Amino acid sequence: MSNNQSNPSSHTTGKVHDNLAIILNPNGTITRIGPNPIALATPDPNTSSPVLTKDLPLNPHHNTWVRIFMPRQALDTFSSTTKYTKLPLIVYFHGGGFILYSAASTFFHNFCVEMTTQAGVAIVSVEHRLAPEHRLPAAYDDAMDALLWIRTSQDVWLRDFTDITRCFIMGTSSGGNIAYHAGLHAAAEVSDLAPLKIRGLVLHEPAFGGTERSGSELRLINDPILPMFLADLMWELALPIGADRDHKYCNPTVDSESSWEKMRKLGWRVMVAGYKGDPMVDRQMELGKALKKKGVEVVAEFSEGEYHGVTIREHTKAKPLFALIRKFVHGSPSAL
Repeated sequence: MSNNQSNPSSHTTGKVHDNLAIILNPNGTITRIGPNPIALATPDPNTSSPVLTKDLPLNPHHNTWVRIFMPRQALDTFSSTTKYTKLPLIVYFHGGGFILYSAASTFFHNFCVEMTTQAGVAIVSVEHRLAPEHRLPAAYDDAMDALLWIRTSQDVWLRDFTDITRCFIMGTSSGGNIAYHAGLHAAAEVSDLAPLKIRGLVLHEPAFGGTERSGSELRLINDPILPMFLADLMWELALPIGADRDHKYCNPTVDSESSWEKMRKLGWRVMVAGYKGDPMVDRQMELGKALKKKGVEVVAEFSEGEYHGVTIREHTKAKPLFALIRKFVHGSPSAL
């Protein structure tokens, strides 16, 4: 599916975009000059960490990989008794406007560590390719690579401690967009994923757009965290060359109803969570309403105030989100 062709952005090449800490290069790539602290994986059970993590290769041709998060308690329970319950699995995609960061970026790593313990889940966080060097749908292809890899993986953490028949696809910001599109593809190819079974999507502050400004985009057009000119630039760098923001990768209301019908028939549940201080909140709410109208079971949670990415920057504010995710993924099988 991928089209990785690139060309220079219509924005001035060579310019340092301070808000994103990137330089646009004439050949259509970008130079990332901002800080990106990296957290190393901690697979050694002799460490004191409550969550163990390890990195495994995904697609060597694309230099993609996954980081698995497993609560130590699950491993300890397994070693002490034969009676234990496997954990539901979240396949997670980090944010960064499709162009920045990594599954190993410290703030996304720490976010997943906290979610592992507080939501009572195992997590596979996916290192996907970044735009503009690899424009969409490259990240969506990597997402499907991850799902197909999980279905056949013999990694002991996935095989013995994780229930891959209770899998949820989740992402934050641009990762929420990736999770959504991975869900569309997975719904169409569900038989190819067995024994992996998707139960639903968790769209956390998902990034969507459109050529016509929404009410929240106009209200927060000069937002200090995500001003619209930066959102426009990220879309320009991520979308296929020549596509506008009404492309189906950006605007979820375009050409999606048949996929929503598949989700409904599969009995998937969709959680859409965000904050009313996020310029993209109206589009997130609109998607939740459209899915619900189509008959998909939707859990929508939009908190007052706050800003885009608050739970990544301030993990103490993520506790209500993790509680909601815990309730969502540990719901009774009949509800799923």
